[in-house]
Amino acid sequence: MKQTIQKALAELDQATLEQLQERFPAQWNAVGGGLVAATQTRKPEALATFLKRAHAAARPWRLRLEKSRSNPQVLHAALPHLAMARMAKLAAEATLRAAAAQAATGQTGGTVRFGLFGGWLVQRLLFAHGLRRKPVSMAAFRWLWPLVPRRRILMQLVGPSGIYCFYSSALINALADLIGKRACLEIGAGDGTLSRFLGAAGVTVRATDDHSWRHAITYPEDVEPLDAQGALAKYQPQAVVCSFPPPKNAFERQVFQAPSVEIYVVVTTRHRFAAGDWDAYATQKGFTFNEDPHLGRLVVPPELDPAVLVFRRG
Repeated sequence: MKQTIQKALAELDQATLEQLQERFPAQWNAVGGGLVAATQTRKPEALATFLKRAHAAARPWRLRLEKSRSNPQVLHAALPHLAMARMAKLAAEATLRAAAAQAATGQTGGTVRFGLFGGWLVQRLLFAHGLRRKPVSMAAFRWLWPLVPRRRILMQLVGPSGIYCFYSSALINALADLIGKRACLEIGAGDGTLSRFLGAAGVTVRATDDHSWRHAITYPEDVEPLDAQGALAKYQPQAVVCSFPPPKNAFERQVFQAPSVEIYVVVTTRHRFAAGDWDAYATQKGFTFNEDPHLGRLVVPPELDPAVLVFRRG
């Protein structure tokens, strides 16, 4: 009997949307109605909520089935609920593919290289328009990111434009709480995205960069052309932030020498060869520091192995 149940579950997991629609018409009516309501908002967050609810509704039935010792009556009761979760996932994927096809005209070369489906979904999740990043909804990201095919190539496509990570709304709010009312300076700000998000969250922050990446980055007017040493001397900030500083750079050690700095936050990766002056982190004497795993989980995508380091004076 156990093999029969395993076979039934395997068939369910391998079934197409059309097969499930035919077998579970009442359940499909419910799933279809929820999908229509979610897609009408044109927001990834609504679609993520739709998928999350479908998964949550099915989970107790799968657990009940696992504990039933292969009871066929429990299987009969559970299958419609498990089918709804499967149909929700398949229908969401089909809807996103259709939307991507409709949006194909005018896509950038990078998006096309990503594929229509993946490119459309990535654009919706991570960008306001073009390559202008937006704060990422972690709820939407957790549910929709696994649907993106070839997602590991994302950073290869956007890295040459000076984009090394994406910031969730939850991360920005947490950093704003951490910085508090301190005057904040971002060094190596690139296109100023992190400062833009922090400023919108109520942080008093200035973005600075030496503008040495003009070949790749279009620097906005609010990213002041200053190197780290000049910016630290000019503004004497209490808080400093830096996102993905170049590996073995020559400027981060100056943060630790600036007497005004009380807290320094680095958004980086655990791969020490890829970003950050880890020698300076280890040898400086004026600050205690730790990697905050909670904040690291709020940097996306997870394929970066993100890390957020928090240095506090004293």
